[in-house]
Amino acid sequence: MWRNGHTNSGRNGMPHTNEDTEKEIENEEAQTEDLQPNLQTGSITVQKDGHFIHCLTVIGQIEGHYILPSQNKTTKYEHVIPQLVAIEESDDVEGLLIILNTVGGDVEAGLAIAELLSTMRTPTASLVLGGGHSIGVPLAVSCRRSFIVPSATMTVHPVRMNGLVLGVPQTLSYFEKMQDRIVRFIAHNAKISADDFRALMMKTGELVMDVGTVLDGAGAVDCGLIDQMGGLSDALAFLNRTIEEEHHAVDGH
Repeated sequence: MWRNGHTNSGRNGMPHTNEDTEKEIENEEAQTEDLQPNLQTGSITVQKDGHFIHCLTVIGQIEGHYILPSQNKTTKYEHVIPQLVAIEESDDVEGLLIILNTVGGDVEAGLAIAELLSTMRTPTASLVLGGGHSIGVPLAVSCRRSFIVPSATMTVHPVRMNGLVLGVPQTLSYFEKMQDRIVRFIAHNAKISADDFRALMMKTGELVMDVGTVLDGAGAVDCGLIDQMGGLSDALAFLNRTIEEEHHAVDGH
């Protein structure tokens, strides 16, 4: 209750002045302004168990060198790459959680993001929700530990290109080299061999008018593509455990 228009009771029972109220409003507005840019890029930094963990979402289609139509939900690599650099150089952010629900997209843009993630010193974890299709597969396996929920799916298929393509041997050779780059990256960062991954990629009879394989959560773990089944709490628990282990290792030296 306001009393005489000057004071009210604060949270600790002490008198609360108009000046205090104005300061609280200013602080809330400042916090909202700080949070807004993160929400626009689909990322946020949270504190759990005393550790700051940055959460970055990869959703929709991964946009490359060409701007996609406005009705498409996209993840822009020119937004993600600077964020990863900032996270790696930050003294405050101690862990990174990548949440994936993507249909794939530009091969080189997706692979560039995956390469950055795989070379970060900051503890990283990925969580596949909904879908981690196409070039989303390298993104999922690029982190130190990958998680997938039971209902999620991952589509593995050969490299393809839309639009006009020159029907010459050099074009096919270019596709094959690009595909080899993806296969090598996945075999290096996951528990699946290059031959087994190629077998999934070239499997017939599963996709309509296409070759490839659709894996659910259990299938992705069984073939060695994803480390383990789990959800948000599992991924955060891994990050906090890894951060604690690294802190103890530093203190021990």
